[in-house]
Amino acid sequence: MPQASTASRKVRAAQTRAALLDAARGLFNDRGYLNTKITDITAAAGRSTGSFYEHFAGKDELLQALLAEMEDAIDERMVGLEHPRDHDLTDRDQLRDHVGVAWTVMRQNRPVTLALFQAMVADDPGTGRAWRDLREQTGTIREHLEYLVERGHQLPGDPEFIAAAIGAMLVTLNYAVLTPPGGEDDQHVIDTLTDLLLHGLTGPASRSADGP
Repeated sequence: MPQASTASRKVRAAQTRAALLDAARGLFNDRGYLNTKITDITAAAGRSTGSFYEHFAGKDELLQALLAEMEDAIDERMVGLEHPRDHDLTDRDQLRDHVGVAWTVMRQNRPVTLALFQAMVADDPGTGRAWRDLREQTGTIREHLEYLVERGHQLPGDPEFIAAAIGAMLVTLNYAVLTPPGGEDDQHVIDTLTDLLLHGLTGPASRSADGP
């Protein structure tokens, strides 16, 4: 009997945690991270404020749990897929693939990615959180850029800084660009970003012989 009771408590606890996360996800989408209070989350989840603190120390810890869920979902989709560092980002198709994956993940998980962005910019710049987050989120791009440098390709700057700049552009656009209707079509965004970054990574296009 005690074992059944313990199992029941674990089930209820898991249900409460899931309800809090789902409620937060919806509120972050509708109101934004900064405008959502813990009491808003518990009310939307139909749970007590005390139950919130049984699972999370605060709103930021809940946000990190949402981020972990998002990363787990991405990892599941990537199982069995190799991602070597020797990708050539000066090749338009390869670059577009990377931009497309990043943009699609951000759009499909927009409540979480918007909340992460708001939490980052609300923090004191002196903490270095924004830079640390950008470095962690763009590690794969940095490795691809380092591969280009090893092959003798001249980049416009340090691979780590360029990768962070690319990440900053993507997360800011994700925050600013509305979803259709009234917003930009995702494929148009991906193509535009790809061409913009391609010109930055390969240098200005050579002029034609009969051009100005």
